[in-house]
Amino acid sequence: MEVRTLEVLPLRWGETSKSSVKWKQLEHKGPCFAPAYEPLPDGVRFFYDGKPVRLSLAAEEVATFYGKMLHLECTTKEVFRRNFFSDWQKEMTAEERKLITHLDKCDFSEIHRHFMERAEARRTLPREQKQKLKEEAEKLQQEFGYCILDGHREKIGNFKTEPPGLFRGRGDHPKMGMLKRRVMPEDVVINCSRDSKIPEPPAGHQWKEVRSDNTVMWLAAWVENIQNSFKYIILNPSSKPKGEMDWQKYEVARRLKGVVDKIRAQYQADWKSPEMKKRQLAVALYFIDKLALRTGNEKEEGETADTVGCCSLRVEHVRLHTPADGQEHVVELDFLGKDSIRYKNHVTVEKLVFQNLQHFMEDKDPRDDLFDALTTSSLNKHLQDLMEGLTAKVFRTYNASITLQEQLRVLTRAEDSLTCKVLAYNRANRAVAVLCNHQRAIPKTFEESMQTLQKKIETKKAQVAEAQVELQKAETDLRMRGDSKSKSFLQKQQRLLKLEEQLARLCTKATDKEENKQVALGTAKLNYLDPRISIAWCKRFGVPVEKIYNKTQRERFAWAFNQADPVD
Repeated sequence: MEVRTLEVLPLRWGETSKSSVKWKQLEHKGPCFAPAYEPLPDGVRFFYDGKPVRLSLAAEEVATFYGKMLHLECTTKEVFRRNFFSDWQKEMTAEERKLITHLDKCDFSEIHRHFMERAEARRTLPREQKQKLKEEAEKLQQEFGYCILDGHREKIGNFKTEPPGLFRGRGDHPKMGMLKRRVMPEDVVINCSRDSKIPEPPAGHQWKEVRSDNTVMWLAAWVENIQNSFKYIILNPSSKPKGEMDWQKYEVARRLKGVVDKIRAQYQADWKSPEMKKRQLAVALYFIDKLALRTGNEKEEGETADTVGCCSLRVEHVRLHTPADGQEHVVELDFLGKDSIRYKNHVTVEKLVFQNLQHFMEDKDPRDDLFDALTTSSLNKHLQDLMEGLTAKVFRTYNASITLQEQLRVLTRAEDSLTCKVLAYNRANRAVAVLCNHQRAIPKTFEESMQTLQKKIETKKAQVAEAQVELQKAETDLRMRGDSKSKSFLQKQQRLLKLEEQLARLCTKATDKEENKQVALGTAKLNYLDPRISIAWCKRFGVPVEKIYNKTQRERFAWAFNQADPVD
């Protein structure tokens, strides 16, 4: 596969095409590279066909990547195993390739056991050693984790390059199992100001290029070998420039609120247009607006994942259902979206949308494009014509934030307990995650953790029942003696109330855990939901913001705290 040049890097991370100056001074230490491979101890062996085999260093390193993952489900998938074995053989010597011809005959169990034991030993380190490791990490952070931007010391986000390993991807990605190669200084482009001290590459190495491009905000960049995509070292989300970019993103979504009714009226009118292209554009825009679909960028040469977006939908991805159970104009969409995550949805659409889809699908084969008169670039141009800065992502951000706001209004009651209010927020967040198709695999530890939680609930129920009996007995004793409520009685009453509150919290936690087992709430919360909505909700209903955002997230959205007033 041909690797794209870095001569002209594409715009990323909030950059605009206007090439405006982002900074005047930028100085940093460059990336921190992954440590060199540490060979296996002599007592840890690899076996092939029942016999120990001493691998070359390169082949052994890749074998450890697979051995570490034996406990993961991905290593049981045929595509993962096939891709791994193909890339592993490329790292072997000629003799090793001649000997090792079948993955099924390979035994990585000693390697797996070695790394599991090492991980466990790390978890059980004495406090003094853990503190030492923490201090070493902090020293690294201080050296590589900050830059000087226009005279200000700003925190860097991902200052470490990703270590080599096996690509897992998301969903059923066709490239899972492929070898992620080690990033070397020779792969990296450094971006810093001309008058700054240029970062020193590791001894014996040199940078791919050093440039001074103050129209972009990345500090270093390289091309990774799996997706042939660009990777960047950028500022931490809590940095001032990134906060300004976040603010600008949500301000664009707010501007959409002022024109969205006009845009919707226009695309609805275009459903009746005599021009096929205009009708396809209008239906595609309806999908982007109502279903939060991505546009679907054109594939790079050599990209194998059959992922699609709105513009690249094929006839095989769409089914039109006849009226049933009182529902008409039902459309079923089923395709692989971003990161090979399956999008499957039954949705009732407007009559004209349904009729247009029927027309678009006429006399086409399953593999034909649904919107054959439409391209991603033409759709993006149309969005820009409708409103400056408008993209499909702006629609997603706007609809995500509006959905959160509406759901919070419906689900939150002022008289509810704090636990119930947090549950209401998570349910509102989940509605957004479902809209945006933010899925996750059920965690492997889910059943075990749920069983543990259920045991706690049963124990707490027994404690509540016992406390109720004790309180009733105390009440009976008081009546028989004709006494007023004693201190002992009040203590039993307070204990029962406390236990009932604890039980309610545990039950709510179990409900929340069950409802969220296949939904990724974080992506929407951090990337699509205007934080001012969440903070304003916290202020109005007396919910500590720490219940919604952790420390890192609060630092990221520091700009929003002074702008979020309680809303009705």
